[in-house]
Amino acid sequence: MSAIAWTAAVSLAAWLWLLLCQGFFWRTDVRLPPRRDPAEWPSVCVVVPARDEAPVLPASLPSLLAQEYPGRAEVFLVDDGSTDGTGELARELARRQGGLPLTVDSPGEPPAGWTGKLWAVRHGIALARARDPEYLLLTDADIAHAPDSLRQLVAAARTGDFDVVSQMARLRVESLWERLVVPAFVYFFAQLYPFRRIGRKGSRTAAAAGGCVLVRADTAVRARIPDAIRHAVIDDVALARAVKGGGGHIWLGLAERVDSVRPYPRLHDLWRMVSRSAYAQLRHNPLLLLGTVAGLALVYLVPPAAVLAGAATGSTAAAVAGAAAWLVMTATYVPMLRYYRQPPWLAPLLPFTAFLYLLMTVDSAVQHYRGRGAAWKGRTYARPDAVPDEG
Repeated sequence: MSAIAWTAAVSLAAWLWLLLCQGFFWRTDVRLPPRRDPAEWPSVCVVVPARDEAPVLPASLPSLLAQEYPGRAEVFLVDDGSTDGTGELARELARRQGGLPLTVDSPGEPPAGWTGKLWAVRHGIALARARDPEYLLLTDADIAHAPDSLRQLVAAARTGDFDVVSQMARLRVESLWERLVVPAFVYFFAQLYPFRRIGRKGSRTAAAAGGCVLVRADTAVRARIPDAIRHAVIDDVALARAVKGGGGHIWLGLAERVDSVRPYPRLHDLWRMVSRSAYAQLRHNPLLLLGTVAGLALVYLVPPAAVLAGAATGSTAAAVAGAAAWLVMTATYVPMLRYYRQPPWLAPLLPFTAFLYLLMTVDSAVQHYRGRGAAWKGRTYARPDAVPDEG
C-alpha cells in the first residue's frame, strides 16, 4: 500500500472510533431530560450581561420578560459599559412589555484580572442575592426564550437533581456562511464535549453553553462562581468544570426553543467569533496547536485528498479508504444539519468547513503571539488570554 493509502486507512480508523467510542457525539437527541412540575416552584433570578446589545435586545429581552413561570422570578440586566443605549433601551422595552420585574444596573469598568462579561455577571449575581433565589439563570443578551423556557429548565433541574442545567441555544442560520459554519461549530463542540458524558455522574467531561445556564444559587456560592473563573476565556466550560469538580451534577443538551438572534452574515464575523478563543481552548500551548492542526488534517482533510489522489494515481486502496472515511464523516454530520433544518447535501462539504476552522485556530495563535491583546466590542484586554466568551 502507498503512503496515502495508509494515511487514509488511519483516517478511516479514526472515524470508526469517533463513530462508536466518542459518546455518540453525532446524535442530536440529547434534549431536556424527563421532568415533572415541582409541588412548589422555587424563586429564580435571571442575570443578563449586556454590552452594546441594542441591535438584538428587542428580539431577546421581551421573551425573558414574558416568561410564564409559576414561581417568583426577576430579571437583572447588567449594562457592561455600553455606548449604544443598551440600558435605556432595556428599560423602555420593560415599560412597553410588562411581565417579569426588570432591574438595569451597571458595575463600571472591570478591575484588572476580570473579563468584562464575568465582571458583569458577578455584579448581577450580587444584585440577585438580595432576593435570596434558589436558582440563577445566566443567559446572554442575544438569546430568545420560548414562554415556558424557564419553567422547563427549573422542572428538569428539580426532577433530575441537577446543580446545572444548560441548553445550547440554536444559533441563527440564514446567510450562506452561517449555513456552512454554524452547524459545524456545534458539531465540533459536541465532538469535544459529548453531551451524554457530561450528564453522567462519575464522568470527567464537563461543559455548559453560556447562552442558557440554570445553576443552583448555593452551588454557585460553593464553586465561587464567577470569582473562581474570572480569568477563564471560555467561561461556560470553566463554570461547568468548577461545579463538577466540586461534586456537582450537571447536564447539557441541545435546545428546542431557545434561540440566538445574533446574526453572523459574513465570514469575517464568524471568523472573529471562533478565532478570539480558539487558541485559549488549547491553553496557548504550541504543542497542542500542532497536534490539533495535524488531527484536523488527518480526520477531515485526508479523506477527500485520498479520494482525489487515489483517482489520479490509480490507487484503489487510497480511494476506497478515503471514500469510506468521507462517508462516515458525512453520515455523522447529517443529524446536526437536520437539527438546524439544513439540506443534507451540505454534509459532504464538512472538510471545507473544517479547513476554515483550522485556519481560524492558526490565526488565533498568530494573534496571541503578536501580542496585540484581544479586542471585543470596543474593549481591549491587556492579556491576550483574557477574552470573554461573549455571544
